[in-house]
Amino acid sequence: MTGIFFGSMTGTTESAANEIAARLGVAADDVHNVADVSADEAERYDLLLLGSSTWGCGELQDDWYGFLDALKSKDLTGRKVGLFGCGDSGSYPDTFCDAIGIIYDALQSAGCSFVGALAPEDYLALGSRACRDGRLLGLVIDENAPASNAGRMDTWCRLIETE
Repeated sequence: MTGIFFGSMTGTTESAANEIAARLGVAADDVHNVADVSADEAERYDLLLLGSSTWGCGELQDDWYGFLDALKSKDLTGRKVGLFGCGDSGSYPDTFCDAIGIIYDALQSAGCSFVGALAPEDYLALGSRACRDGRLLGLVIDENAPASNAGRMDTWCRLIETE
């Protein structure tokens, strides 16, 4: 079973979470705002899709801090985690979608396995924590490339379904 967890201040990441849910057939009851739910809720799911926008100079969305602290202390052995995030590559190329990398780093010792890494094709800003070893850690949604985001989401969702 798939659970989607997001943090959103302006609604962009929430919209992305709902679009991902629609594409993957995830019920609305399995889409959670981290501001309103305990990390204990994650234990119900085999696949966790975690999304955050990046704020300031490479910071998590505010609601993620407490949720992530609680989530990283859980035993996520056997669970898969896919990451998605929203950012602005034009204004913040060095920290573009850093929140994905922050979540990834925080969950390294939780026992989960990560899915949904993508080739960084047609992205201009790749100096951020969202890119490791020449791969994007997940779906990065760029407010400066709205025409490309739907295709990127399609590719990522297909990858999530196969992994």
